[in-house]
Amino acid sequence: MFFANKITAIKPDDRVLEIGPGSNPHPRADIFLERRFSDEVAMQQRGGTKNLETTKEVVYYDGGAFPFSDKQFDYVICSHVIEHVEDVESFLKEVFRVAKGGYLEYPTIYYEYLYNFSVHLQLIHFAEGELRYMPKSASGLNAFLPVQALFYRSLELGYADLIENMKDQMFQGFEWQEPFAVRKVASLAELTINPASLQAIPRLLQIIRRGQRFVTRKLMRRRF
Repeated sequence: MFFANKITAIKPDDRVLEIGPGSNPHPRADIFLERRFSDEVAMQQRGGTKNLETTKEVVYYDGGAFPFSDKQFDYVICSHVIEHVEDVESFLKEVFRVAKGGYLEYPTIYYEYLYNFSVHLQLIHFAEGELRYMPKSASGLNAFLPVQALFYRSLELGYADLIENMKDQMFQGFEWQEPFAVRKVASLAELTINPASLQAIPRLLQIIRRGQRFVTRKLMRRRF
């Protein structure tokens, strides 16, 4: 989760569900919902991170309807899951059914354009009160896999400065209190943002970040 600070509406006595928590769930979640996969596929879906270690209840399901009653939860956290699902509209219908509100986060088309994770099936964008989606298979993005392979490898090797500097463009996250519209689109333009919204990084912030990276490299060398 890249924007945990955006989760502000959870009340102290709210019952909170987290869908697909990976290995690092939100501390406020009370119960977890996981799709049942083989160990190998589950690791791919988690991006190679370790298994979830928790004493809280984990419920597994095979897709389709969630195994919960209507409005069983006050809040649902769904972070970096919706890009993995086959049927976006049915999935969100279940999210709206079991919870009164929640938080949704996912990578944008810009992140996918560079790294193109094979387990991500959908391109997602929220604008003007509606969530827009396009199956990645319909976008033509996979034609660039030979190019994206280099960027994907760079991410594996830890070259993440671009993501850090453009986090607000690479990912979207927002809270919702009422079900929102969901629409499948056929144009990539409906999944993009206005380039004018991208602001230059202040010079002082650039210097601070370079200093932080220099110190980190020094510390890592001393360890070995």
